[in-house]
Amino acid sequence: MTAVRMKNKSILLPMIGSLALVLFQSLEVCGADAGDRLRVPGFTAYISPDPNGARVSREGVSRWIDPAQKIIWGGEVKNAGWLQVGIVLRLPAGDMTKLRLTVGKQSNVATAAGSGSQTVLMNFGRFDFSEAGPCVFALESLNAKGKSAGDIESLLLVGPAAKDAHFNLKERRNTASVHLSYPEPKGEKIAAFYCEATGIEEPVATYYEVCGWSRGYFGMQVNSPTERRIIFSVWDSGGEHDDRSKVASENRTTLVAKGEGVSAGDFGHEGTGGHSHLVYPWKTGEKQRFIVEIKQAENKHTIYSGWWFHPEKKQWMLIATWNAPKDGHWLDGLYSFSENFGGSNGNLRRKALFGNQWVRTAEGKWIEITTAHFSHDETGGEDRHDRFMGVENGEFFLSSGGFVPGFTKYGTPFTRPATGHPPADLNLPPLPQ
Repeated sequence: MTAVRMKNKSILLPMIGSLALVLFQSLEVCGADAGDRLRVPGFTAYISPDPNGARVSREGVSRWIDPAQKIIWGGEVKNAGWLQVGIVLRLPAGDMTKLRLTVGKQSNVATAAGSGSQTVLMNFGRFDFSEAGPCVFALESLNAKGKSAGDIESLLLVGPAAKDAHFNLKERRNTASVHLSYPEPKGEKIAAFYCEATGIEEPVATYYEVCGWSRGYFGMQVNSPTERRIIFSVWDSGGEHDDRSKVASENRTTLVAKGEGVSAGDFGHEGTGGHSHLVYPWKTGEKQRFIVEIKQAENKHTIYSGWWFHPEKKQWMLIATWNAPKDGHWLDGLYSFSENFGGSNGNLRRKALFGNQWVRTAEGKWIEITTAHFSHDETGGEDRHDRFMGVENGEFFLSSGGFVPGFTKYGTPFTRPATGHPPADLNLPPLPQ
């Protein structure tokens, strides 16, 4: 394969399109419009299967010495057609590298010689896209283990299929956060919110928020390959700080009680408040049950309790009870969401089911919630479009990441079938004294 050396790295960005066209025209594949080209930065790539198997930084991918690790970009091609694909990299003078690029069922191999501080453009030839849709570019090293495959600066796409193609071009590599917003029954004072959730796909750095409301959140998290948690947190009043040490005592949410084995303390950085969690290995595919209850207290304080049904003990367990000042509200702003809180594995899909949503009024009446609206964060609006929701097996689902087909417009409403059966086994134990 042909390689083009760029003598001045500082002019890489403005020159990259014209250099690529010269290269591809020399291979007798000209005909693409000059605007049908896209440069995808190396710092948006993922390392698989081990996110730490190479280093991803603002300069791109480096320290890639293990052939077992692949460099992956994912995006969406919106027009069928062909692409000429190149990789811009740096390699020490005198070194050789041999790489294979795979897109779907198509694979091409290229080699390049290093030139020290100069940049090399490896050409992997033509790839054909018979239809529009999500696509993954997987780069493999065919070098010996321990030998640098080169420092990857960017993926270069030129051709008709590059027109309007959508890839994340920012350093943030998290999947989009996706949400379910539940309408509240009009004119009702909501004293409890019940919801069930089932994790379907949840790699490390996944948080499934199940019972969320305007003052707090309650759900389940994957912290590491060996640790999972049930989390219940309530915000302080005010919300003007991210450092809880700066929150006045009269604005701080305080712990009233916590369950056996539960850790409690502070949280910050996304507002501040009281945090509690139970380390527990909740299982993929196993339904988890949650309920938040409130009680009004004096001086506009509200007492929030989070209960979780222990699947092994077959009984409800208190996670924590928090006293929130300057409140005095009933439950409102009800929601669930799926979040990827660490970006190193944002290429992986996160999917969960959320179902059997009910609220209980202050008078003790149960009302079923069967509709939800879809929303997403800024990442889902601009950078990652592999995010959607729907109804599956009678429950709502949220899916984000994985570069799989699926797209839901912001604000789209969905309705699930009603069960007609409110939770009947809420034998909640008394609060610890």
